[in-house]
Amino acid sequence: MQIVDAVNKLNGLKQSVARVIRGKDEAIDWTIAALLARGHVLIEDIPGVGKTTLAQALARSLDLVFSRIQFTSDTLPSDVIGVSLWRAERGEFEFLPGPVFTNVLLADEINRATPKTQAALLEAMNERTVTVDKTRYRLREPFLVLATQNPVEYLGTYPLPESQLDRFLLRISLGYPSPEEELELLRRGGVEAELEAVQPVLEAAELVQLQVQVRHVRVAPPLLSYLLELVNRTRRNPSLALGVSTRGALALHRACQALAMVESRDYVIPDDVQRLAVPVMAHRVVLAGGEVTEGWSRSEAERAIIREIVDETPVPL
Repeated sequence: MQIVDAVNKLNGLKQSVARVIRGKDEAIDWTIAALLARGHVLIEDIPGVGKTTLAQALARSLDLVFSRIQFTSDTLPSDVIGVSLWRAERGEFEFLPGPVFTNVLLADEINRATPKTQAALLEAMNERTVTVDKTRYRLREPFLVLATQNPVEYLGTYPLPESQLDRFLLRISLGYPSPEEELELLRRGGVEAELEAVQPVLEAAELVQLQVQVRHVRVAPPLLSYLLELVNRTRRNPSLALGVSTRGALALHRACQALAMVESRDYVIPDDVQRLAVPVMAHRVVLAGGEVTEGWSRSEAERAIIREIVDETPVPL
């Protein structure tokens, strides 16, 4: 696919999703960038701000298969990946795929699932495969997990461990719409009609081509050094017990390449790194001291430290 065609396709995709999710252009750009980078997104926000609608609008705009799992404390790993059933008439087991065998998976309220059920997604998110009874099954391509969690409620939740958080390329928040957008939403009576009217603007095969092209987006050596300096400063920061890993550095690099393509460029600029530093790195650090441990306060403290690091790090000219 030529760069002009890619730009036109991505602009059409952004416009298609933005017709449903209004006033959230940056969140849309980040989500599309994660899809191009073959990453996954954790949306940390309160209920009712459009998390499910974003996932559905993206899936419809891409003509992809969409599945949703509503996680609860009694959700089992087999409810996610599927189960093998004995078929007596054939004298063999038959595997019945679970909802993870899709293109876009909405893992709603993922922190309400037990650690064992959360772990059922690790192989799928990292390797795009699922292993059941020693048999390995490959997932659809492309594959994107949009997981949500409510950072305010504590009762009946299981905080995601570092290994699970590290599988998410980005952690973002949608937030409330602006007063103007919310008023327009009330006038329209919701987004159901717009969502039903969404038509595919990008085929799955075209998206896979774009994912390949992302790897060829240029990152100048000074920008690579700048990116790595941000990562190293998280490791030296006294407010952090654990800084960003090498996997996190690779994630930031890949996300910047994808965002550049979303912005119709074949090269990365410092602004790409600065915009993505918080959503890519904040959930990959561990706070020192332990005075803030869970919920929104913890997330805000992590974001504040990353923002401070970005503000203090010289930008290459």
